[in-house]
Amino acid sequence: MRLRYDAPGNKPEPTPTEPQIVETPAAAISEHTTEIVIIDRFRFHITRPADSYELLDDPLVRAAHEVDDYMPYWADLWPASRMLAKSVAKEDWSRFPHKENKLHALELGCGLGIPGLTALACGLHVTFTDYDLAPLKFVEQNARKNKLFDFQTKPLDWRFPWPDQQFSVILGADLTYEMRNIEPLVGLLKVMLAPGGIALFTDQDRTPAGFFRETLVRNGFRYEQSVVKAGEPGGIRLQGSLYRIQHHG
Repeated sequence: MRLRYDAPGNKPEPTPTEPQIVETPAAAISEHTTEIVIIDRFRFHITRPADSYELLDDPLVRAAHEVDDYMPYWADLWPASRMLAKSVAKEDWSRFPHKENKLHALELGCGLGIPGLTALACGLHVTFTDYDLAPLKFVEQNARKNKLFDFQTKPLDWRFPWPDQQFSVILGADLTYEMRNIEPLVGLLKVMLAPGGIALFTDQDRTPAGFFRETLVRNGFRYEQSVVKAGEPGGIRLQGSLYRIQHHG
C-alpha cells in the first residue's frame, strides 16, 4: 500500500503495516565512476553508479516502483545535498547537547551521503539511513575510502520511526519532493528529534515546500528558512532553501 498525498488536506491512503525496505541489485549497476566532491574545506572521493538511468531497467527496481512508487534517486548527487553539506560544514556544532562527548546525527534518505560524510568530517557520529540498502553500501565504502569511521548504517522507512532512539541532529536533503513525504517526515521528527536538538533540511523550493512549512508549525515545530546555493565546480549554481527546525519553545 502507498501513502499518497495529491494535495494538502487530502485524506491519505492507509499506512503499510510494516516498513518497505528495498535493495537495488548490484547487477543493475554495470559501471561505477568516482568523482571529487568539494564541500567547503573538505574534499571527498565519491564512488557512485556511472549511469543512474540504467537502474530503471532492472526488473526488481520496476517491481518496487509498482508496489511503493520507489525510484532509485539515490544514485545521483543532487544540488540540495551539496547545499546541506555546505551548511553542515559551516555550523558551530559545539552549541548543541550531546552524549558521551560525541554529538550524534541521523541522515534521512541519505543516498550517497554527502551531508553525513561532511558531518563525520566535522567530528559528529553519524547514522546513515535509507530505505534502499544499496546506497548504504556505497556510503560505507565511501566513508572508509575518505578515512571516516565513526558511523553506522541502517535501513529506515520514514513511516516507521524508531520510538526508542532520538538524535540531537537530523539531516535531510531534498526529501520533500513529493507531497506524500511531508506527513511521515514531520511525524518522524516528532519522535526522533531530541529536545534541544536541530533538524537541517534543504530543498530546491519544490511545490510541496509550502505544505512542509505548514505541517511543521501544525506539529509544534519552529523553523528558520534561508537561501542557500550550490553547484558543481565550474557549473551552474542552483538556489534552494535551508530549514533550521527545532521543537517549539
